[in-house]
Amino acid sequence: MEALFGQLFAGLSLGSVLLLAALGLALTFGQMGVINMAHGEFMMAGAYTAFVVQGVIADAGIALVVSIPLGFGIGGLLGLLLELTLIHRMYNRPLDTLLVTWGVALILQQVARDVFGAPNVDVRSPSWLSGSVDLGVAEVPASRLFILVLSVVAVGGLALVLTKTPLGRRIRGVVQNRDLAETAGISTRGTDRLTFFIGSGLAGIAGVALTLLGSTGPTLGTNYIVDAFLVVVAGGIGQIKGTVIAAFGLGILQAAFEYSTTASIAKVAVFAVVVVFLQIRPQGIFSIRTRSLA
Repeated sequence: MEALFGQLFAGLSLGSVLLLAALGLALTFGQMGVINMAHGEFMMAGAYTAFVVQGVIADAGIALVVSIPLGFGIGGLLGLLLELTLIHRMYNRPLDTLLVTWGVALILQQVARDVFGAPNVDVRSPSWLSGSVDLGVAEVPASRLFILVLSVVAVGGLALVLTKTPLGRRIRGVVQNRDLAETAGISTRGTDRLTFFIGSGLAGIAGVALTLLGSTGPTLGTNYIVDAFLVVVAGGIGQIKGTVIAAFGLGILQAAFEYSTTASIAKVAVFAVVVVFLQIRPQGIFSIRTRSLA
């Protein structure tokens, strides 16, 4: 029973990391149709934000608490800058956004090398996240439990914004019918900017969380960007609930494969399962019906 629970938590832990990485893409790609290959570099920016903050604040616990909102702001500002300079010219041209943001990703990686150096750097974990937490059935790493809680809080916060605030109603209105939203007086340009800011800010939070699992380097984002896109596509384009289910489902599936194989084989197996699933249900777990898809 303890081994089963441990493997289940490993899957949930991996799923929470995938969810944090993919949550911003559910907005920028899923709801805006922008293939942002620089999303991983916004995660990298959040990770380096935690590194810089810890250099200023000696207490690792306080530094982590400060890094989370600051990482959101840094990632959001980078996304807003990208939207203002390039992306707003390329809506409804997904292949163009893919190529442009891939170039931006390479530029950001080189900037990180110039500023912080090519070798990876480490961010110290707070003392209260070291060791394990006894949940009765099994002991689980405190850092991964923290990331799991952080991902749940991020999903809950995003869901509240989308369903309970005027901004959320504007976002949903623009996604469903941009022309009608404009005739109703909604500033679609302003809504696009805020949506990109939120999605990119969530990537910054993911980057801060990833510093608890390993070292930080210029190519941090490339390790997660493909998996994040898989989660969004498998969950259903523009569907937050589908993103949540797909993230935890793929995390548990990969943990199950890793139990009897290796991590590399497990990743390949999960990719194959996603490909087969999309052949059967190309719209993903959930689908959204808009005028543009009718």
